Amino acid sequence: MAAPGPGSRSALQQKGLMAADRRRRILGVCGMHPDHQEALKKNRVVLAKQLLLSELLEHLLEKDIITMEMREHIQAKVGSFNQNVELLNLLPKRGPQAFDAFCVALRDTKQSHLEELLLRTLSGLPRAPPPLSCDYDLRLPFPACESLPPHKQLRLSADTVEYSLDNGDGPACLQVKPCTPEFYQAHCQLAYRLQSRPRGLALVLSNVHFTGEKDLEFRSGGDVDHSTLVALFRLLGYKVHVLLDQTAQEMQEELQNFAQLPAHRATDSCIVALLSHGVEGGVYGVDGKLLQLQEVFRLFDNANCPSLQNKPKMFFIQACRGDETDRGVDQQDGKNHGGSPECEESDAGKEELLKMRLPTRSDMICGYACLRGTAAMRNTKRGSWYVEALTQVFSERACDMHVADMLVKVNALIKEREGYAPGTEFHRCKEMSEYCSTLCRHLYLFPGHPPT
Repeated sequence: MAAPGPGSRSALQQKGLMAADRRRRILGVCGMHPDHQEALKKNRVVLAKQLLLSELLEHLLEKDIITMEMREHIQAKVGSFNQNVELLNLLPKRGPQAFDAFCVALRDTKQSHLEELLLRTLSGLPRAPPPLSCDYDLRLPFPACESLPPHKQLRLSADTVEYSLDNGDGPACLQVKPCTPEFYQAHCQLAYRLQSRPRGLALVLSNVHFTGEKDLEFRSGGDVDHSTLVALFRLLGYKVHVLLDQTAQEMQEELQNFAQLPAHRATDSCIVALLSHGVEGGVYGVDGKLLQLQEVFRLFDNANCPSLQNKPKMFFIQACRGDETDRGVDQQDGKNHGGSPECEESDAGKEELLKMRLPTRSDMICGYACLRGTAAMRNTKRGSWYVEALTQVFSERACDMHVADMLVKVNALIKEREGYAPGTEFHRCKEMSEYCSTLCRHLYLFPGHPPT
């Protein structure tokens, strides 16, 4: 069959790009268009056999379609065919510009015959029906499940699990609003004491690369999460320790070492953030073995960590607690019932004791990205839904709101968010965060007060 002439090629390119532009306006910032995915799929074997990657990868790297890590991961595969297959697996996950950038890269690396093949396929696809009208924000990024056990991963192919649909490469530069002296004076008496410098020690433990037998996926976007939390905690006045890619045993040992640091005696609070794949009650080390969360809490309780007795301890868990995707339900007409019944206060007596006793575990608050049994969602460029919401609320409201109320606001943001991925089980998927608390006073972080 004769190759198309320059005019034909130009017409095909124009038609393909016009279709892509039209659908991009409809979808907003979202994933690779289904037609583009279909064009790649229909030509997968030819591309896997014929792609020349060495220069092509540099073009895609320059356009931010792939990362340095992804390039190294592709090049680590044995043989050109396997390397090509790995790139073809990644492309549909790399956002709405990936297809066009891939075509330009093919042209620039003298592989125009493959670009023409894709554009011919694209022009021959049936016109997609217009999307249903909707009353939700199409700009929200499509999620990636934070953790899926092997049987779930088989049901959800890699092509549908992680899409990076935003144009940014992470959050903007953080700023934390300072607390005013007036607010501090009005609230400090009934709140936990938070005056030390630093406010406390914070540990951010982030697992991104997994090597164990569980076949847990690379947590693309996890680096954004831990960088964001490190920046947030530092701006809130904490001295931050960072641990990356730890086995379950290493996690246990490092958490124990952190809990026993003498510096806790001179500070007023503590933060621990765990970012990993997980299941209900546990988080995975990079070796695919589980660390039980109850063991984490035990390390910081009143018996095992006396330096933090009567001091607030905050835990934030960005990990799945199961493998079920929250499909959500349609809201029925009716009033919102936001009120809750008042709680009766019991009086256990106020006798003075010679030696005050404490419950084994108290003064803790733990925020979870999702509910028991469900999966947490993560965007491969902006990071997880939960960490993004947590950072937004804490940076804006730590100046005048206590931690429990801020976590309620985080819940409200997560409640409103949903995925956009027509044709997959993640379309309009939901997530719901929650927290549990044994705090005994209001926990205000009082950022910036007293002034340095």
